[in-house]
Amino acid sequence: MTEPGVCSGAMWVILSFFLGHWMLSVLFQSFFQHRYAAHRMFRMGPKTERFFHALTFLIQGSSYLSPRAYAWLHREHHAFSDTERDPHSPHSYRDVFRMMWQTKIRYAGFVDRSILPEERFRSGHPEWKFVDETLANSKLVMFGFIAAYTAVYAVFATSWWLWLLLPIHFVMGPVHGAIVNWCGHKYGYRNFKTSDKSRNTLPVDVLCMGELFQNNHHTWGMSPNFAARKFEIDPTWQFIKLLSWARLLEIATPQRAVWPAPHVRSAVMDGESASAI
Repeated sequence: MTEPGVCSGAMWVILSFFLGHWMLSVLFQSFFQHRYAAHRMFRMGPKTERFFHALTFLIQGSSYLSPRAYAWLHREHHAFSDTERDPHSPHSYRDVFRMMWQTKIRYAGFVDRSILPEERFRSGHPEWKFVDETLANSKLVMFGFIAAYTAVYAVFATSWWLWLLLPIHFVMGPVHGAIVNWCGHKYGYRNFKTSDKSRNTLPVDVLCMGELFQNNHHTWGMSPNFAARKFEIDPTWQFIKLLSWARLLEIATPQRAVWPAPHVRSAVMDGESASAI
């Protein structure tokens, strides 16, 4: 195997492929599985929903997540955030690997319905049996995705270290979940006082397309814009606005995260102490 220069065209093909898969996968996880399936922050017609459902499957490939199971798991997370009943609180596990393994077990139970959440979590989410069960559970289809990723590397990866990126394609969805759930509840700053330990990890979140504004999101759970302050940027919200402008969806919960929170501003105006808020 040859070692091309740092500006090798083949190297940039691999890096572009990896970055493109990473960004698109987390964008559609945030857009379709999170903000649409779990929170219903916007409405789409049946054909548009099917289009984005299929597109999410094709983009996420071997790490595709069932929107129904994702919605159930995420609704539990909001209801029990950072308590013993939270399905993936980093404060309940010694390391991220134990957290994600337990998350995988519960998620798999939701997928095959061997585990069911409370009744209040089990409605208002998209389901498409052909995609979510027939295709997503097909070993042949999953092998096809893995083979396609591997083929790209076989053609263009001319340095050994580029091959280290390949396994991440296979489990990209869980990797995104690990980053968001671990970092978003351990590292960063807090705009709002909440009962959990959520934090905003990055002020401009291009790594996870806005998902790392966990403190903002847990404060304003139905706000489609996860950014709250002027310097914060939520890329998925920009995507949603574009689709709304194109009339492909209708924003159902237009309220936005506000900083400072309205009750904080009122307290300051009334001369109340911070401890009284």
